[in-house]
Amino acid sequence: MKYHIVCHLILQTMILSLNISTSNAQKASGQDFGKFEYESNCATCHGITGRGDGPTAPWLTRKAADLTTIKKRNGGIMPASTMYDIIAGEQEIASHGSRQMPVWGREYRMKAAEHYFEAAYDPEAYVRIRILSIIEYIDRLQKQ
Repeated sequence: MKYHIVCHLILQTMILSLNISTSNAQKASGQDFGKFEYESNCATCHGITGRGDGPTAPWLTRKAADLTTIKKRNGGIMPASTMYDIIAGEQEIASHGSRQMPVWGREYRMKAAEHYFEAAYDPEAYVRIRILSIIEYIDRLQKQ
């Protein structure tokens, strides 16, 4: 139990620092990396606004989750660790039945291999920054 709490606190700290660093980078470049990753990989099912109303939603076996109410459904807490595991494909989503959501950890590792080819790189860092960017963006989508 302590391990889970420590992991959760570490992930929350990483998200906060990612939020600060990405917001500074966004100001400099005019880009919003979390929004880009979300719209590129999540919005087809979850919708641009995160309400589960994306263009492919009608063809899903189960309705895509409304991502704007995650904090509300979790007592005001963003379950970053659980979200990370779900997005990376390390945790199944019980309400989904069989997994329809792509395993983004695997997808990002393949993209990293294609991008870096023979250059030295850390595939886990490549995956981690993208998933944490998505989580940070979903945090911004939360209803107040």
